[in-house]
Amino acid sequence: MSLTLIRLLFDLGLLVLIWLVQLVIYPSFLYYERDNLRQWHYNYTKKVIYVVLPLMMGQFIIAGIHLFNDFSIFTLVSFLIIVSLWIITFFIFVPLHNKVSTDVIRSSILNKLVQLNWIRTVLWSGLFISNLLYYLTSKAIQ
Repeated sequence: MSLTLIRLLFDLGLLVLIWLVQLVIYPSFLYYERDNLRQWHYNYTKKVIYVVLPLMMGQFIIAGIHLFNDFSIFTLVSFLIIVSLWIITFFIFVPLHNKVSTDVIRSSILNKLVQLNWIRTVLWSGLFISNLLYYLTSKAIQ
């Protein structure tokens, strides 16, 4: 299995995940009662990490190997986008989730999760599409 195909699979996993988060999970936060949301959110964040972390780490590692083995504008830009996604996730979204977990539940915070998550949704969608095109063109050349 090629490195590009492995990378495409990680990108696909994160694409599906981010669209579920954007269209289903984050908007559903607005429908919970405060105590129920706090309890559900606590369970959600403890369990979703088992899906998110391996996908993000795998994507980062594979993109790093891809960058090292086949340096190009594509591999550099996509690696920098992945680094940006890590920064956005850990410096914006983790603190927002911590506010919800520590009982600072306001509709403004919940709406901010949905609105700001469009950034990650667009970036992960763009990564998948660009890697898919890269993969298809590299297959066509062979």
